[in-house]
Amino acid sequence: MSESPQKEPDEFDEIVGAETDRDPDLAVIEAGSRTLRTQSGPPQGDGVPSRPADPELDRALREVEAELAGRWPETKLDPSLVRVEALMDILGSPQRAYPSIHITGTNGKTSTARMIEALLGAFELRTGRYTSPHVQSITERISLDGAPISAERFIETYRDIQPYLDMVDASQEHRLSFFEVLTGMAYAAFADAPVDIAVVEVGMGGTWDATNVIDAGVAVIMPISLDHTDRLGTTPEQIATEKAGIVKQDATVVLAQQPVEAASVILKRAVEVDATVAREGMEFGVLSREVAVGGQLLTLRGLGGEYPDVFLPLYGAHQAHNAAVALAAVEAFFGVGSEHARVLDLDTVRTAFASVSSPGRLEVVRRSPTVVLDAAHNPAGARAAAEAVTEAFAFSRLIGVVGASGDKDVRGVLEAFEPIFAEVVITRNSSQRAMDADELAAVAVEVFGAERVQVEPRLDDALEAAITLAEEEGEYAGAGVLVTGSVITVGEARLLLGRG
Repeated sequence: MSESPQKEPDEFDEIVGAETDRDPDLAVIEAGSRTLRTQSGPPQGDGVPSRPADPELDRALREVEAELAGRWPETKLDPSLVRVEALMDILGSPQRAYPSIHITGTNGKTSTARMIEALLGAFELRTGRYTSPHVQSITERISLDGAPISAERFIETYRDIQPYLDMVDASQEHRLSFFEVLTGMAYAAFADAPVDIAVVEVGMGGTWDATNVIDAGVAVIMPISLDHTDRLGTTPEQIATEKAGIVKQDATVVLAQQPVEAASVILKRAVEVDATVAREGMEFGVLSREVAVGGQLLTLRGLGGEYPDVFLPLYGAHQAHNAAVALAAVEAFFGVGSEHARVLDLDTVRTAFASVSSPGRLEVVRRSPTVVLDAAHNPAGARAAAEAVTEAFAFSRLIGVVGASGDKDVRGVLEAFEPIFAEVVITRNSSQRAMDADELAAVAVEVFGAERVQVEPRLDDALEAAITLAEEEGEYAGAGVLVTGSVITVGEARLLLGRG
């Protein structure tokens, strides 16, 4: 195991030092945009906003971020909806001003939410989307019409509800949390727009998640596996019980493929509330898929029939399954399969899927050598990413860059990637929750062996080292780098590689 000598503090360290005083989930370091912009050209319209160019606007946004950072972080889960319900009441229940699709599960929520949003938008509905965490900018979390709200609108929304936040804070035992406030902002922004439909991703769990003050007509439950076990439970049944809490009376449940134990819990909940269930592999699913340039070509079976020749510009079998779930959710929203049996307009569906992007999910951000980013942070996500990389990229040599949070199953993540990584560069991101690089490296040595592990505590050094390793031995054209382990690591790498 090798480690490079420590460098003198420089601008990168100063920026990281300043940023880590803030909540780690509020912003990503900007060091990369100033110190390692190795990629040419601006981002290609991927829906990930940069910091505001106007210094005054940037200052105002940082003030709001700092105020949010002073609250409970979103990683703290309190089993109560009392505070967020009080906020909704005082705001006039904005979450009831529009119908909604609610999404929970362990993996695939954000990508599926983006696909649902694209489909609804293609059918000329005005959408609001609320997802978490963000890749680079906090404003990504609240989208209108398929694009993150502007910094100006984000600040305006926060300032508009701020007096009400103060009133709720004063009346409760604990102040509203970071995530509760953002949820209130999203629901208020959607009502103000106004949107035709909201696509809402659960933050963590389901029953007690702040988003669960909506009464969604369609509940989507993505694959459930073990994650956040300290908060949600240590078995699939326990986690499924928490996530099934988003299923409301007379709703439609769109159920991705699940472990048997989890599926039984969800089906029991559906019976209790008279919900209709659409199951992947039964009522809908992926009929066929083949790798295509820039993504994959799918034939999907929806609730109303078949949808052939659907191009999805995302990689991996897991994204094909996400697409099937997204299509079924939109069909359920339009009443397909219950009120009438017909497919949605095929050309519209094809156009929508062809437009989908999912930043930080097997996203190519550089060529020669190819650098791919994936936000896998639990073993199930890592296994899906490993399979997809193997299928979609013919790398002769793949170097991993891994920076993870300390509360994750890092051994499980590393074991999932071990078969595909020739070598791995261990690093850390700027989050206060990041696992120490040496601690993570000790686990990596047990999984990979010391000769395949390198340690570079600074992410910029780790990227540089990985690119150098990928270029060794004359394999320049066939080598690649996969950056993974955490959404925050991926967001920071994105900036460092010039996509911010």
